[in-house]
Amino acid sequence: MLIYCIRHGESAFNAQGRIQGHLNVPLSELGRRQATALAEASKGWQAEALFCSPLQRARETAEPIAAALGLPIREEPQLIEIGVGIFQGHSRDELDRVFPAEYARWRSGDPDYAVPGGESRRALMVRGRAALESIARCGHGRVIVVSHGAILAAAFKSLLEIPAARHPFPLENAAVSRLEIEGPTVRLLSLNDVGHLEGIGLAGEGDL
Repeated sequence: MLIYCIRHGESAFNAQGRIQGHLNVPLSELGRRQATALAEASKGWQAEALFCSPLQRARETAEPIAAALGLPIREEPQLIEIGVGIFQGHSRDELDRVFPAEYARWRSGDPDYAVPGGESRRALMVRGRAALESIARCGHGRVIVVSHGAILAAAFKSLLEIPAARHPFPLENAAVSRLEIEGPTVRLLSLNDVGHLEGIGLAGEGDL
């Protein structure tokens, strides 16, 4: 199966530099233009199904694609972004002031550290891999997955057997990465492609 993995377009909180986690945050004006560009690009992908995180920013990214391809949106709860607990809703500057110890632990990259009320990067790897492997068993040849930066990066790490302490997959808003899963064989064919956004612009901060 070929999976077109999409990080959602820029959200209002991305534009403000705020941590989102499980919050429902709409796309920004730029994010909506990015979603339109994704819809146009998707016409050449021959996708047979469209899966989406239940969060608003992912759903709003998926809707123009669904309309362009005539596909229903299949919400998959396992595609939701990482739980960030007490960080949710704060800017990074605020985290330095309000939760300095916890934020320092998070920035250390420790894959087993879970923000209070949230989940660890290692747990996210397990969940993200399970979500994509489940989709790969759905019986289609080509599908689109609209999700979030942290969980997609974590899933790639797990599927490619990259150590949990490494973080090699930063993803831009509205970027497309192509993942091929054929039984036990996994290939990352392209990563963080933003060519379809030419003339529209890149924005957003962080992967949460």
